[in-house]
Amino acid sequence: MVGMRDVAKKAGVSLSTVSLVVNGNGYVSNDMRDRVRKAMQALNYVPNELARNLYHDRTNLVGVIVPTIRHPFFATFTAHLQHALAAQGLRTMLCSTTDETDGEIQYVDMLRRHMMDGIVMCAHTSHPGDYWTSIHRPIVAFDRVLGNGISSIGSDHEQGGRLIAQMLIRNGARHVVMIGGPRDQFFDLAVRGEVEEGSFDLGKTTFPTVRYYLTLEQELTSAGVKYEYIEAGEVMDFAGYHRAVSRALDGVATDGVDAVVSSDIGAAFCVREALSRGISIPDELQVVAYDGTYLTDLAGMKLTAVAQDFSAIAQSAADHMVQAIANEEAAAANASRKNIPKPFEPNVLIPMTLVPGDTTR
Repeated sequence: MVGMRDVAKKAGVSLSTVSLVVNGNGYVSNDMRDRVRKAMQALNYVPNELARNLYHDRTNLVGVIVPTIRHPFFATFTAHLQHALAAQGLRTMLCSTTDETDGEIQYVDMLRRHMMDGIVMCAHTSHPGDYWTSIHRPIVAFDRVLGNGISSIGSDHEQGGRLIAQMLIRNGARHVVMIGGPRDQFFDLAVRGEVEEGSFDLGKTTFPTVRYYLTLEQELTSAGVKYEYIEAGEVMDFAGYHRAVSRALDGVATDGVDAVVSSDIGAAFCVREALSRGISIPDELQVVAYDGTYLTDLAGMKLTAVAQDFSAIAQSAADHMVQAIANEEAAAANASRKNIPKPFEPNVLIPMTLVPGDTTR
């Protein structure tokens, strides 16, 4: 195997000169640089990327932790995030906490040992906030609140809930069923005893998405529209969505249910099941999807959806990760006062869009 010593011998320069050229660090004259590059080309020398990264204390590798890659939402988001990170010269290492035992812990350990440059955390965690802040490495949260000093990127879920409520009220809905995950997971701090049950503070939840559910519920209740919530299980429990949809549709004839709101996968299940039961959409039942992934076109009817801007969310997460890495490098280099690291935007909310379909009036 050809090494730097071989290149140095071929070019007639010192080993340190070859190292400076390969690592792009330090001054080397143009003549010396050309001799080294010609020798590398003649010998078909390929620099050791791992060694070069260790030299710069960088891996250009970012871990992305999601609950599962089987869910269309996380598949869509990670595809956009991988593209956004690649444009910044960063590669993606994907971890599904459902499909990999202790994946979250392993990734944090890799981050602590500088085997990756940062983590984008998109999965539920039972660790308290001081666990994440004590890592002192670049971390960006997506739809999570992990602790002070860790940026949280996500959609404006209050706006999303309001868009759905205003449309259903305008369309004359009388009994709306929301299908989603376990409600106690959204109120995790109260369940864990970190806040009082009776005085839940939205600012303390680790799930910003709870604002979508609560805003929708409050808006409908204020308008006198009946509202109920049916739990579908964890995000990866597709069978749970089937059961929840079946229960909701049982209420069309008995309880006057005339609208269902769920994630894209729940809404898609709902349309297919309703059509199989002979329930007319949207005349008897309106269906609204929340997310706006590719499933909105694959349900048998074009789903009306409140769509998240995956491209903008991913770009914001990537930008924050790049800034976090740069801040860490600046701090390590004892940056002068005129090169103070750029401060973070602690919470970034990306606007959502109502996309009309065939499943609402």
